[in-house]
Formats: sequence, C-alpha cells, structure tokens
Amino acid sequence: MSQTNILLEAGTNELEIVEFYLDEVVPEGDSSGKTEYKGYYGVNVAKVLEIIRLPRVTALPEVSHPSVLGAFNLRNHIIPLVDLSVWLGKERIQTDSPKVIVTEFNKVTTAFLVSGVTRIHRLSWEAVEPPNDYVSTLSGESITGVVKLEDRIVFLLDLEKIVADLNPQLGLRLDTSIDWRSGARYRALIADDSALVREMLRDLMEKANFEVEVVNTGLQAWERLLQVKEKAEVEGKNITDYVQVVVSDIEMPTMDGHNLTKRIKDDTTLRALPVLLFSSLITDKLRHKGMAVGADDQISKPEVSQLALRAKNLIEQRLNAVA
Repeated sequence: MSQTNILLEAGTNELEIVEFYLDEVVPEGDSSGKTEYKGYYGVNVAKVLEIIRLPRVTALPEVSHPSVLGAFNLRNHIIPLVDLSVWLGKERIQTDSPKVIVTEFNKVTTAFLVSGVTRIHRLSWEAVEPPNDYVSTLSGESITGVVKLEDRIVFLLDLEKIVADLNPQLGLRLDTSIDWRSGARYRALIADDSALVREMLRDLMEKANFEVEVVNTGLQAWERLLQVKEKAEVEGKNITDYVQVVVSDIEMPTMDGHNLTKRIKDDTTLRALPVLLFSSLITDKLRHKGMAVGADDQISKPEVSQLALRAKNLIEQRLNAVA
C-alpha cells in the first residue's frame, strides 16, 4: 500500500493518508444522547506496510503500557500490537472484524489495532490544519494535523510519538562521546510540527554547538527565510551571515518539507543554504523524493548525532568552496 505514495511527484505539497476509525463508547456525562461514536483518524500512506485482519496475538511477559496487547508473527517477523483506543484513552466497542494497520518508520515495525479502515485520500498539505492547543492537550500531543472532510473531521496521529513513548530508547539522543563544543558555532533554522521533537531538537542541537531557531511548519520556515532574505538585502550581506543551515521535517501541515526545500532551491538567494531533511519518511524507497527537490542531505530519525555532524560538514564544505 505504501507504494502508492511513491507516485506522488516530489515538491507538490501533496500527501496520501489512510483513513481509519475507532468505534468508541460515548463518555458518561455527554449530552448528545448517543451511546456510540465513530472517531476518524489518519496516517500517512508512506508509513503503512499493510492492513490485515486481527491475527493470533501472544501476550508479552513484561508490558510497559496497557495498550500493548502482545505480539504476533507476520512472515517470520515478530511485531508488537498496540490497541490505539487504549492509548488514546478511549473505550473501543468490540466488533467481529477489527483491522490491524502494520506500520514501519524510524526502522521500527509496529502494528495498531483499529475498528476499521475507510479509504485512502490524496490531498494537499494546505488542507491539513495544525491542531489547536485544546485539541493537542486532550490528545496528549498525539495529533499533528486536522483534516475537514464533507461530513467529518479526520485527526492525523503522531504515531512516532506513540512509538517513542512506548520505547524510550528509540527517542532522539546525542552521542556524548563526541566533543561538540570544539569548532565554530553555527545558526540553524529547524522546522518540525511535533512540539516534542522541536524542543528535543533545539536542546540537542544547542548541545552540539548550534544556535537554534525553531518553527512549527514549512510555511513558517519559508516566511522566516523571506524575512531574513529581505534583511540581508537591506544590509548588503549574504543570507549565510544570518543562518547557515535549514533542518526540516517532511510531514507538516500547510507546507511539507519537500515543498519547502524546492522553494529554497528555486530561489537564487536562498539556494546557498544547505537543507537537511530529518524525517521518519527517509527510506531507501523514498529517498529519491528529497533528491528530486534538491535536498543537500537526508537523515532518518532518530539519528541526531548524524544530523549535527552532517550539518556542520555541509556548512564547512560551503565555506571552503567560497574561500
């Protein structure tokens, strides 16, 4: 199923999502009079390996969270199964034919139990709105985008956060054996829609001797770069006097990282900036998309040490070339 995403042209600001749903029990105190509710959610097709029926699940000896139901064998791969309703704090109504969405990102395979799968939607990132603070708080920061369809709202889930919370050792981390304080200090503009990732990246990149500015979306990064470009022109300086590298996630509401990269590389002034794509979507199958829009490097999460090292290398290569 994830192969369909490869057909999307890079830099067009489009994505495909798998829409699925949870049949939920309406919480006590709800005034609607309903006892059941269908909640709609979505995930990027590029993260989905396949959708299967509920297999035979074997309980795990030690479970870190009640949402982990156990594991199952799929073509000689042992895959943990997470009940998404339990993770979201919902009470799922038991049905005869629930579905399992098998995902792979950050080099980790995880399966999620849902009530059913609806269809695949192709849409523009401009149609994806960032969740407001209220929605983010209610969802435990697990929602990264909101899509309004004709008769329903679809919440895009931050599956990376869920997997990272279940497996803390898979989170972002910096190699402490490296002397990060040696050498020059550079400025980085970082775009990521996950509040958790933004702050972790800010902290880790600052420890790697970077001065960091963070924004929430590709559109905010683009608008910030235009401001810096105007300032550079007024003051008669180079764009690289103000920022030396751009680090961008790929999946972001309003403007994705591929479209941001294309805009930067199409601009005669901004193209001097190295752009690193830092995303769970960077795989051998999808790496060509970043290359097509001119990304200088692509690094899969959670390799923050490689991100910092390669960012410095790109900056220094450019400085040497100019010299």
